[in-house]
Amino acid sequence: MAKITPLFSLKNLLVVSLALNVSLIWRAMHESEKCNFDSSFSLQQQRRSVMAGCVLKEKEHVSERTHLSLSSSPSPSPSSSLTSTDIQSQDGGERIINVDHGDPTMYEKYWQKVGDKTTIVIPGWQSLSYFSDVRNLCWFLEPEFAKEVVRLHKVVGNAITENHHIVVGTGSTQLFQAALYALSSQDASEPISVVSAAPYYSSYPSITDCVKSRLYKWAGDAKRFNKDGPYIELVTSPNNPDGSVRQSVVNRSGGILVHDLAYYWPQYTSITYPADHDLMLFTVSKSTGHAGTRIGWALVKDTEVAKKMTKYIELNTIGVSKDSQLRAAKVLKVVSDSCKPSGSEDECFFEFTNHQMSTRWKQLRMAVQKSGLFSVPELPSQFCTFLGRAFEPQPAFAWLKCEQEIEDCESFLKGNKILTRSGKHFGFSRKYVRISMLDRDENYNLFVQRLSKILS
Repeated sequence: MAKITPLFSLKNLLVVSLALNVSLIWRAMHESEKCNFDSSFSLQQQRRSVMAGCVLKEKEHVSERTHLSLSSSPSPSPSSSLTSTDIQSQDGGERIINVDHGDPTMYEKYWQKVGDKTTIVIPGWQSLSYFSDVRNLCWFLEPEFAKEVVRLHKVVGNAITENHHIVVGTGSTQLFQAALYALSSQDASEPISVVSAAPYYSSYPSITDCVKSRLYKWAGDAKRFNKDGPYIELVTSPNNPDGSVRQSVVNRSGGILVHDLAYYWPQYTSITYPADHDLMLFTVSKSTGHAGTRIGWALVKDTEVAKKMTKYIELNTIGVSKDSQLRAAKVLKVVSDSCKPSGSEDECFFEFTNHQMSTRWKQLRMAVQKSGLFSVPELPSQFCTFLGRAFEPQPAFAWLKCEQEIEDCESFLKGNKILTRSGKHFGFSRKYVRISMLDRDENYNLFVQRLSKILS
């Protein structure tokens, strides 16, 4: 009988089986990928929807951070001519208004008008070295920035630069720390006391004690200081937070004075004399509004003190950004050019910003009067040698007091969705709060509208 040859050998069957298994696995994977893609696409759609909702909520409600938080106004206001109806329709009484911090975005309006006159281009090969001028005591000080600092003080007449060394710093905060370091004795048996008359700048205590230095320590209100021995007194004039013109108050021997003149500019107060103190601090943050540039400068008479301040900055940050100095130099040049006696195509920076501050203070005083629950200090008018007229001080901050039986003004205003900084941070009563006058028009106008509606 003939032998029948099988159609498929065992080897053939194994190959066919393997092929079928691979096919099934591939199909399963394809279906899974399709399912995952559909699920992922759906999830992405959900995420977009949630994010869109979050963005809308973020625009409607600003996060309640009481210190150094982002402004509740997310973009520059195109106009300051919003009517009460416009403001109320945008707000509805629900938006949180943050006037706690002094972020100087008010100045955007002027610099937008100026356009690209302050624009600088820094080639990639420029500013590579640590050194700016090795012949200068402050070797990281850009000559162009130093020149514009001297020129601006001469134009405004608010400080004498002759017989002073210029020390540049990353904002006046670093210069304040450098001054404490330079004025302290390395061999003292105990830290030197640092004082300032209350209400004092709220950051003085924390900056002084942040590193627990054995060289210096915060000793509180200068009016109550009665300790024998050396001390450093911080004189802020005009004062932050109340705008008053200050002089030293400690009547004891052994004192060293540091004058913080960040607000001694004609948009805030009358220029009555050119300051000629031993150590004076200034910053572009409050003079021109360029807080993000992080540049300040000190005018220092004593050579050894200037050397020690320079050494501190060298140890702390190995100098100061050249790019920031060059930008600041350009800004200061534009400011000085705008105020030349011969005239300029741009409105004088200080005339423009003085008018802005004047308008804002009139709005605030009207709101305070209408409410009846608050008060602000009345400061005497003085003649300004720069503007050629007398005007009342119009500080960068309002020192607002809650009247009647309101003991905690910060909490009271927070209940009305207005964030402020309590007087307790300034070594003073909780009945007071500090209000920033430097926010954008939209946020500031909304603030005064709401304040005026809090009735007694």
